[in-house]
Amino acid sequence: MSRLYLVTGFLGAGKTTFLKRFLRLFAGQKLQLIVNEFGKEGVDGELLAGLGAYLQEISGGSVFCSCRLDQFEKVLRQSADIDADVILVEASGLSDPTGVRRLFAQTDRFPHIEYMGGVCLIDAVRFPKLYATARTCVKQLASSDVAVINKVDRATPEQLEATRALLRGQRPDLPVIETSFGEVGPGILELLAQSKHDPAAEMPLTADLTLRKLNIHIASTITSYDLRKFVETFIEDTFRVKGFIETADAGLCLVDGVGNVCTVEGCALEIPAEKRGWLTVLSGAGMPVKKAVKDAAKWYSEAILAIE
Repeated sequence: MSRLYLVTGFLGAGKTTFLKRFLRLFAGQKLQLIVNEFGKEGVDGELLAGLGAYLQEISGGSVFCSCRLDQFEKVLRQSADIDADVILVEASGLSDPTGVRRLFAQTDRFPHIEYMGGVCLIDAVRFPKLYATARTCVKQLASSDVAVINKVDRATPEQLEATRALLRGQRPDLPVIETSFGEVGPGILELLAQSKHDPAAEMPLTADLTLRKLNIHIASTITSYDLRKFVETFIEDTFRVKGFIETADAGLCLVDGVGNVCTVEGCALEIPAEKRGWLTVLSGAGMPVKKAVKDAAKWYSEAILAIE
């Protein structure tokens, strides 16, 4: 029997960093990691590779949406052959997992899986704004058994208290851990083991929030400085910007943008050629990201090869 844990959280909450810490709690056990992303090519999967877990990626949509649910179920059925002690699923930051318990309650389809509960990562700085604009934040909390308020080191006392108040308002029953850099101890497993949740009370699986997605192909002639400046010109009109880009001065870089902050850092990982050169930009309905990206591209026209 494999014990399955679900990790959710809106874009930029720190799920990938949290997973690296969370994996340590299962030292000596056989692990399977299923990473779900919306991007053209997975980024988180590459960042999590080499952690001693059997890794599988599902890209191009949420595993809880009809566009990828069949693929997710196929991977779960195949996991019986892997015979992992623990399965960790990192859901897309745009996923609505409110029917997850009902999914795993179908013991005839997944007799080898015991669902242990869901952890929802929350960005202490951005959560109040996201809670008011992205309905998936509400859905992710509704389906969770433990909330982890992350990045408390970056939050002001007012932001942190606003985040706590929203959590108390929606889920006063939900255990909450406050941390930075995704650090958690064994106590989180105890909280998950103690969680009680009625599968019959859950809502059915639903589609994700209205998503706007752009893929930007960037030439290796761009410098790391210009790459960061390019992203900064439109980042405030997005939920998330991510990708591996080859630069003229710093070699391969990981671009990671959330909120109004973009980092471009050298990357020493072995990234396949097909996953290089593309930025994935995610936004929502009413956000003028397409125009903002095209306007920004005019300043770097020689380096921007395509916008899809």
